Amino acid sequence: MGFVTVGKENAQDVRLHYEDWGSGDPVVLIHGFPLDGQSWERQVPGLLKAGRRVITYDRRGFGLSSRPVTGYDYDTFAADLNALVEALDLREMTIAGFSMGTGEVTRYLGRYGSQRVRAAAMIAPIPPYLLKADDNPEGVPGTVFEEIVRAIRADRPAYLKAFLDDFNNVDKLHGSRISDQAWQAQWNVAAGASAIGTEACVGTWLTDFRDDLRENDVPTLVVQGDEDRILPIDSTGRRLPALLKDARYLEIPGGPHNVPWTHPEEVNGALLTFVRDTGR
Repeated sequence: MGFVTVGKENAQDVRLHYEDWGSGDPVVLIHGFPLDGQSWERQVPGLLKAGRRVITYDRRGFGLSSRPVTGYDYDTFAADLNALVEALDLREMTIAGFSMGTGEVTRYLGRYGSQRVRAAAMIAPIPPYLLKADDNPEGVPGTVFEEIVRAIRADRPAYLKAFLDDFNNVDKLHGSRISDQAWQAQWNVAAGASAIGTEACVGTWLTDFRDDLRENDVPTLVVQGDEDRILPIDSTGRRLPALLKDARYLEIPGGPHNVPWTHPEEVNGALLTFVRDTGR
């Protein structure tokens, strides 16, 4: 367990918690909303067995990281990632994001380039641009996100219950791919996160990543379930191969948003093959 300081708020350090295991070329795993770095537990062992160094970390406001009231935007999230990368002096790395973590992957490459990056992976991606607009008709209406903010303000724990049901497609996959205990563990992490950060993150989902995608010059794996209820696949994953210079794309039939947990065989197979094919 380690911490890296990424800024200050008043007299307090803003610190990111991270875990760093193994040796070899590094793979940095960036979690989704509203979880933390532990959510990669079904991917970490395979990567370690494949001879990779694996780093997970908790986004500000989540897990064991600091809970400031500021900095919930992708410029800051990418700067936080960059601070971690520089502190650990990571090179020849693969950066892999799930859900909201795919925004860090994309903005990091857009702002800091690929000098330290060998490859990237986006699982259940939020790019290219989630908000419906005149120049983005494939997006989601803004009223959807306004409703989410209202629900969080009204009763955050109740919102998280409904969110995690759709996150895992519980009505279809309960008992087969998501247990009561696994769902409860996710809820515990989500409920324990910063209330301010939870609400503030909703606005970040509307970030336009199209310019960042143009700067991505590394091989990029895109994986998404075709029954994703959180980030509609027609607004997100299916659009990315046409916007990336070197994309490898996999759709998981029947997969919900949280495919790293519910479909680890498919996700791990794709990720391990990709890391092997793009590694040394």
